[in-house]
Amino acid sequence: MPDADHAPILLWFRKDLRLNDNLALSAAAATGRPVILLYIRDTGAAGTGPLGGAQAWWLHHSLTALDASLKGIGSRLVLRSGDSADALLDLLKQTSAGAVYWNRRYDPAGIAIDTAIKAMLTEQGYEVKSFAGQLLHEPSRVKTGSGGPYRVYTPFWRALEASGEPAEPIAAPDMLPAPTDWPQSEPLEDWSLLPKRPDWARHFSEVWTPGETGALARLGDFVKDGLAGYKAERDFPARPSTSRLSPHLALGEISPRRIWRATRGLSDRIAAEDITHFRKELVWRDFSYHLLFHCPDLATKNWNPRFDAFPWKEAPDLFRRWTRGETGYPIVDAGMRQLWRHGIIHNRVRMIVASFLIKDLMIDWRDGERWFRDTLVDADPASNAASWQWVAGSGADAAPFFRIFNPITQGEKFDPDGDYVRAFVPELARLDNRFIHKPFEAPLSELKRAGVVLGKTYPAPIVDHKRAREQALAAYKAVSGSD
Repeated sequence: MPDADHAPILLWFRKDLRLNDNLALSAAAATGRPVILLYIRDTGAAGTGPLGGAQAWWLHHSLTALDASLKGIGSRLVLRSGDSADALLDLLKQTSAGAVYWNRRYDPAGIAIDTAIKAMLTEQGYEVKSFAGQLLHEPSRVKTGSGGPYRVYTPFWRALEASGEPAEPIAAPDMLPAPTDWPQSEPLEDWSLLPKRPDWARHFSEVWTPGETGALARLGDFVKDGLAGYKAERDFPARPSTSRLSPHLALGEISPRRIWRATRGLSDRIAAEDITHFRKELVWRDFSYHLLFHCPDLATKNWNPRFDAFPWKEAPDLFRRWTRGETGYPIVDAGMRQLWRHGIIHNRVRMIVASFLIKDLMIDWRDGERWFRDTLVDADPASNAASWQWVAGSGADAAPFFRIFNPITQGEKFDPDGDYVRAFVPELARLDNRFIHKPFEAPLSELKRAGVVLGKTYPAPIVDHKRAREQALAAYKAVSGSD
């Protein structure tokens, strides 16, 4: 084995693609030993890399940005493909490194891989160190008074709130000692993370700047212009009132501690309720990972087994029309088209489109969860699964199944002027506000004036909401045994 006091350290990046508040990176830098920065595209481990095509686009640009940042402090990023254990062993032998450092991850596949690799490397005499920092609190350490996991969000929030402020984020290292010789790195272009024919992600760059610099800039803009009024404004999709930090969090370009810290000391200009409401959204991410940690099948298995008997429909044509934003309900279609255009859906509209799929179309929530995994730039194995189960009524602390969003009234309440619909469903742009969320109720004269022909220029509703609601409630009653 190499001299442990001088041998290089492998720093294994995963979903922590940042220099600021990166505990594993800072610990490696503090040793004074050469640090080799590595990202592995594990071709055999589902869930440990980008969750879908949209996030693969983001990963390409995030890795590019990370490499540029590392070069600014005298280092660089090494890229390797294949089995993670094989790639690490290969590099350890090539570089005579004596240790591997990483930040812990909490998805089931990641935990299993890390546990096995740590045991294997330790047995062979290598030093392995893992660090926290991807969440505000470690899910294994947050427990109820009886010592079990939390199943309800509000007590979870109160427990975290009572535990005091998270630790202060730490600054990025000013420099990193480089090895005498750099190991070979694979060209990022060879990974083919970017779509080409067709380039369905061509509009993503209109709204996103992947990378740590983009994340910190986005945080600064939000605290300056978006946090004030957040509680009241965040539900209106046409307004710039959400943080849009979720894609940066998903790949670890910014730490939750850094975000939390940015919301402190603002009481002179921002209401406490706005700060608290935003922090609760950040803690929902922790709660989702808490659930996933204790229920590894969260994305595939009903938390509430009563839903195992629910009579989901096999309706591929209806599902396809939902994915394409062709349901005939403008707020639903706007959300699904925003997803396709920008890889994101406003949070309020996520609930609306999810409710529509599950309860109007009675299509299994797992189909929606898989679609979101592939198409969201902020795809997250914990938040995505927990949120779909929440809407379905099958999850922990879930909304009751009988809470069925009316797509018309939701649109009228949260997009009263139709600006969001007009942005993503331009064929309805000329409709009067009275009918922008229900074109199927507009008189022929209004449709003609607006250039709308139902069934041709814009689809007629694929289901009748009132009737679909009644059918969904009847199905729920049958499996729940409720009167």
